Amino acid sequence: MTLGPVMLDIAGTALDESDRKRLSHPQVGGVILFSRNYHDPAQLARLCREIHALRDPRLVVAVDHEGGRVQRFREGFQAIPAMGHLGDLYNDEPQQALRCAENFAWVMAAELLHYGVDLSFAPVLDIGNPISSVIGDRAFHRDPESICHLANAWVRGMRRAGMEAVGKHFPGHGSVEGDSHHVMPFDRRSFAEIEALDLIPFRRVIATHLAGIMMAHVIYDHVDQQPAGYSGYWIETVLRGQLGFEGMVFSDDLSMSGAESVGGYPARARASLDAGCDILLVCNNPEGADEVLDSLAGYANPTTQLRMVRLHGQPAAGDLLQSQAWFDACEELHSFNQRLGLADSGDLFE
Repeated sequence: MTLGPVMLDIAGTALDESDRKRLSHPQVGGVILFSRNYHDPAQLARLCREIHALRDPRLVVAVDHEGGRVQRFREGFQAIPAMGHLGDLYNDEPQQALRCAENFAWVMAAELLHYGVDLSFAPVLDIGNPISSVIGDRAFHRDPESICHLANAWVRGMRRAGMEAVGKHFPGHGSVEGDSHHVMPFDRRSFAEIEALDLIPFRRVIATHLAGIMMAHVIYDHVDQQPAGYSGYWIETVLRGQLGFEGMVFSDDLSMSGAESVGGYPARARASLDAGCDILLVCNNPEGADEVLDSLAGYANPTTQLRMVRLHGQPAAGDLLQSQAWFDACEELHSFNQRLGLADSGDLFE
């Protein structure tokens, strides 16, 4: 059985029969986990083993584990700071900030891989413009060149642990006020303005190494009337053509308000695929997920299937969480958090 183009969520901390049936559907390729799916590290490891055992090739298990407000697993996991704090450090001590970015990403990825999670949707490549509260300190910096340096260090750390990186939210969510979880944001700038600012981190990090890109549910209406995730112009012409991206393109969650513009779930799925998305995220709506799966009967994209298998985590041999490198990196992380007085701030989206 091959992996399909749909990534779904599950309800609890273990699979039930409806989960097993849905995840066995040939159009499913992965699972995204949320805070509700986590109790402790041992439970997470059992859940990931159960998910991986369902299929061959195994489903990809993913999570949003950026740090700061967006860290799904907290108790028993290292506390990863918001990326904006690394940007603040970069202003004063750029080399130290780059070292911290690489080491903290390595800690994040090594820990997730240890318990069976293949992929974290990181790093955020959006501009850290105060106008966007939903992005805010999730972004490394307001300056695109600074973002490039920090993001490339973050990607190096993830890959050193054995995890590929997925940048988001293309072509940039940081310069718009609206939160696409709840509304449809509009970006009124010209392509030239977007290219001169928001596209810089994507272009530069793609040129280094990036396995995946997640699209933004934003309409850039002076460029295209469709949201970016439904736009062949943004995906095929700009991302694949002009920026030369050859990796996996993820839709953002098709259950978000910013995804509703083209109609119901089957229409959203078809619009995303037609525009060039490889993987469709459908979360927090099992009925909508079933509609998407039913609508994709017979769909196959061999290129997507190959890209999907490449996203499986490849942890290093041995137990990294018992290594001296792990203890040294965690000590640096703890010192960083203590110096800034950082504390867990709660999960942004359950």
